Amino acid sequence: MNVMVIGSGGREHALAWKLAQSPRVARVFVAPGNAGTALDAENVDLPLDDFAALADFAHQQRVGLTVVGPEGPLCEGIVDYFQEQHLPIFGPTKAAAQLEGSKVFCKRMLRAADIPTAEFWVFEAAGPALDFVHERFGETPGDVPLVVKADGLAAGKGAIVCGAMDEVEAAIRRVAIDREFGAAGNHFIIEQRLRGPECSVLAITDGQAILTLPPAQDHKRAYDGDRGPNTGGMGAYSPAPVVDGETLAWIEEHVFVPTIHYMKRHRMPFRGVLYAGLMLTPVGPRVLEYNVRFGDPECQPLLMRLRSDLVEIMELTIAGRLEELRDVEFDQRPAVSVVMAADGYPNQVRKGDIIRGLDDAAAIPDVKVFHGGTQLRDGQVTTSGGRVLTVTALGDSVPQAKLNAYRAVKAIRWDGAWCRKDIADSAIQFAAIH
Repeated sequence: MNVMVIGSGGREHALAWKLAQSPRVARVFVAPGNAGTALDAENVDLPLDDFAALADFAHQQRVGLTVVGPEGPLCEGIVDYFQEQHLPIFGPTKAAAQLEGSKVFCKRMLRAADIPTAEFWVFEAAGPALDFVHERFGETPGDVPLVVKADGLAAGKGAIVCGAMDEVEAAIRRVAIDREFGAAGNHFIIEQRLRGPECSVLAITDGQAILTLPPAQDHKRAYDGDRGPNTGGMGAYSPAPVVDGETLAWIEEHVFVPTIHYMKRHRMPFRGVLYAGLMLTPVGPRVLEYNVRFGDPECQPLLMRLRSDLVEIMELTIAGRLEELRDVEFDQRPAVSVVMAADGYPNQVRKGDIIRGLDDAAAIPDVKVFHGGTQLRDGQVTTSGGRVLTVTALGDSVPQAKLNAYRAVKAIRWDGAWCRKDIADSAIQFAAIH
């Protein structure tokens, strides 16, 4: 069969690369793709938001499976459109995608389904929000542990973690007055800031059966030591040793199961990838947010380790027959992904720099370089976005996987390239203590 991946980032490159490994796949198209997907698949110059053009292409090329990478098209209803056109597509409907598309919807669902999460309050304007925090927390000396979140999609940057009253005030102004996140800030949430290690647990579900994937852990802050602004993700690793088998089973029972049941009862059955961002607090796991697709960069180490046929998993999910799936196999070795970013990220970035050393990195055993913000220009690979590459490596241990990944990072160069140097150190430190 022919397969189409929609998107242009590192996650989409990883999906195209893994789907192409299925013995049942003849051709993999990526719309619009990047310089990396041009090597591992076939790029199609179609925009993400032109559902009619994408569907027409799928009909013309007899695409038997379409996989949506980013959240934008899912929240805008691409799955509904393809289903109306009788085209098989993997992902949730527009109604179900509200779990990511609206923080307010998600938090109210968590409360209604009795799923552990932080206490929260919803606002539509800066004035009432400022009045609330001054009245509720104004007399609190020192730390004011709150998070301000834009309701809508904000490219992973709409959550502002605060520790003092002036930071809370500034965050409210950014969201509701300066409109830094545009329409995503029409509504916003102020929620209790939780403490503890974060982790990501992803599950594939057809609305009934649930396939929980190995836990992963990403690094949202820009700089070493988890400092600096939030980003779309500076690296990840899998498995995450902070989540043991007992905790993973608890998350499946107390997070995924009630969510799937709630969505089904409210006639919004969820099919696709349900990504739970969790905080492991001293009193147990708490849901920070839901995403409705593979995370980027969590997708890369997960798919690096996956040995089973991803096409079969996705087809059974679409058909509502996921319970028929045989045991899913993962490489027992850990995987570490390091994001290489362009100068200026996560703010205004420089583009057009020529990337060198990609062949040298690819020659290192157990390494795969997934492209994100890249494009081909006059036969050369150049930077075209903030998160340029996700260098991913397997190893017999987390330290070995990290070493392999950073060896490949060292081989790649362009003007202004940078990355965090401490990806997966938390896993290494956890293992040393336990």
